Amino acid sequence: MDYKTITLANGLRVVHNCEPARAMVAINLLYNVGSRDESPELTGIAHLFEHLMFGGSANIPDYTRAIESAGGNDNAWTSNDFTNFYVQVPAHNVETAFWAESDRMLALSFDPHVLEVQQRVVIEEFKQQCLNQPYGDLMHHLRKAAYGGGHPYSWPVIGLEPEHIAKVTEKDVRDWFYTHYAPNNAVLAVCGNISFERTVELAEKWFGPIPARAIAPRSLPAPAFPKEEVRLTAHGNVPSTLIVKAIPMDAHGTPDYYAADTITDLLANGESSRYIRRLIHGPETIFSGANASIIGSEHEGLMLLMAQMADESEEAVNRAEELLMQEARALAVPGEVSEYELERSFNRFEFTFETSMTNYLDKAQELAISVMHDEDINRRVAVQRSTTLGDIRRVADRLFNHTPAVTLFYRPEK
Repeated sequence: MDYKTITLANGLRVVHNCEPARAMVAINLLYNVGSRDESPELTGIAHLFEHLMFGGSANIPDYTRAIESAGGNDNAWTSNDFTNFYVQVPAHNVETAFWAESDRMLALSFDPHVLEVQQRVVIEEFKQQCLNQPYGDLMHHLRKAAYGGGHPYSWPVIGLEPEHIAKVTEKDVRDWFYTHYAPNNAVLAVCGNISFERTVELAEKWFGPIPARAIAPRSLPAPAFPKEEVRLTAHGNVPSTLIVKAIPMDAHGTPDYYAADTITDLLANGESSRYIRRLIHGPETIFSGANASIIGSEHEGLMLLMAQMADESEEAVNRAEELLMQEARALAVPGEVSEYELERSFNRFEFTFETSMTNYLDKAQELAISVMHDEDINRRVAVQRSTTLGDIRRVADRLFNHTPAVTLFYRPEK
């Protein structure tokens, strides 16, 4: 991929990719702030802020209306590590997007009514996602048990409880904004039918005058991962028992992170994966679903092994847990994984990545994340492919044979 980067005097990093055949331009602004920057007494504010950024800025009372009047659309997401905003507009109206996005980096309206409205919206979202949805509070149980209370990864992005959102004050909002939302804490990615020269011109015009700010220092405690196996049981209005094993793993960007990612692909990515072939379509009919994934965190993360039960008997649940780990531990056995199987996993990863890069909005988001990580996006596939069979065996042995896990049995209410 041909892309160029530049850093403005105020610290804003800008990355650009031109696709002249497009009629549209995607602008993606990634801020280096997420729920890892919250305190245990005020969780969920990072996600609340995602909503507040659409509630009016210094000179624009309605951000979304300004974008829609230019023929565009917008949205955002928040993670443990980052907050991301993106917009798509017709190429001939691209300056509207630069103007609107820069204005809310400059300053919000800080309207108390907006805060009240968005607090209600987020609290209702909490109720819908965590309290009224099957398995909705799953990560509340897992994260607390895995990381220990007090670590910012020990609660989900939406927060620990609605009461935290309800007690956010206007001062909290101003403090969060001016210590996290700044050009020197962000990456601006621009993709589509716009030249690099025009991108730099508009970035300098609209973002250049915004001053750099003092960013709040980030000091994370070490995760209090369990020294011994932890087993939990939760009950809720759920259709069947869900078994989840959460296993501590390495942070993003480390070699063992990519090995862990490949391990979950071998276990559960595609119809040819081991969990699908041997558990779902295997001789035992106790599974209705099985999966493996990683939580790709900037710091120590979690690998999740999951099984949905078709049989609620105690014997079946115990057998399912045994088979989940049996298939995972097999990856540590010499000769168990072939070069062919590993290559198939790499090919699937490459196909998924290259396919996503045909979408200019996905490309803008991936470019922003790569620049935030100081990585070359053109090396993404090569880095994944650098994992060897020896890495798979070594990391699988450490994770599945020598790392205490948190096991949650989420059962239907009796």
